[in-house]
Amino acid sequence: MDQVTRTSLSPYHVFAIEDWAKLRADTPMTLSAEEIDALRSLGDPVSIEEVERVYLPVSRLLSFYVRATQGVFNATRRFLGTNDAKGPYIIGIGGSVAVGKSTTARVLHQLLERWPEAPQVDLITTDGFLFPNAVLEAEGLMERKGFPESYDVAALLAFLTDIKAGTARVAAPVYSHLTYDIVPGETTIVDRPDILILEGLNVLQPRVLPKDGKAIPFVSDFFDFSIYLDADEEALRRWYIERFMRLKETRFRDPRSYFHSYASLGDTEAEAIAVGLWERINLVNLRENIVPTRPRADLILRKDPSHAVKEVALRKL
Repeated sequence: MDQVTRTSLSPYHVFAIEDWAKLRADTPMTLSAEEIDALRSLGDPVSIEEVERVYLPVSRLLSFYVRATQGVFNATRRFLGTNDAKGPYIIGIGGSVAVGKSTTARVLHQLLERWPEAPQVDLITTDGFLFPNAVLEAEGLMERKGFPESYDVAALLAFLTDIKAGTARVAAPVYSHLTYDIVPGETTIVDRPDILILEGLNVLQPRVLPKDGKAIPFVSDFFDFSIYLDADEEALRRWYIERFMRLKETRFRDPRSYFHSYASLGDTEAEAIAVGLWERINLVNLRENIVPTRPRADLILRKDPSHAVKEVALRKL
């Protein structure tokens, strides 16, 4: 099969970043360099130029999709003769640890919120739906944290069901990256947003289908649009280790940190621990559970070793 045939059969339109950037058209830049700097995760060097070239076209595309979805909802409501309130447009963002999901989610959150119609946009991470450490320890799952079985999927599905149904004041659990655990009694309230962004490692992960044909929803069944951040394994490994070493000099120094004992380690010993965590946990999760979900995404942002998005793939409709 030649390259032309393979391209025509691909489920995606693939763009070099120079071509994707042109699709920004006249979308205004509403974030300053200082605001973008404040949105960056540790080790993710996103710049105002990258926001203009990558994320403004994404924002423009989403504005078209949200309007189109609203049009379909209004047509259905007219057909049924109902006055149902519209549910939020839900965007899922997935990908490996250290790939930059949090930065992407925060940047898009701010860009979408600043559309001329000023929609209400909320951002929730799936970290809040991890089982508490006490449960993971009791089940022998602490070394599987971040794997599909470490999440309270029933609670996450109940949350998304309420959100999509337009329920007022839906509570989501809060996770602390400092204590590496769920914060007891603390919640984030989501109150009928126009757009909800859900960010996490395994948001596109399907569940095993039942043999009797009974309906079991996937988290991704609630998504109107999904984004996967992609990069080579070697780049992800390096970013993870570099982030770990930075955290050793910053967050890990806080006595409240779950990883406080790592702060006193020498660099060689600390790097060896980071490599072990990557190879024993994160690489296994990446290969078994995360990368296989990539073809399910509507948009794939492919990063080069410098952490910059170099290619964009948009699913054909």
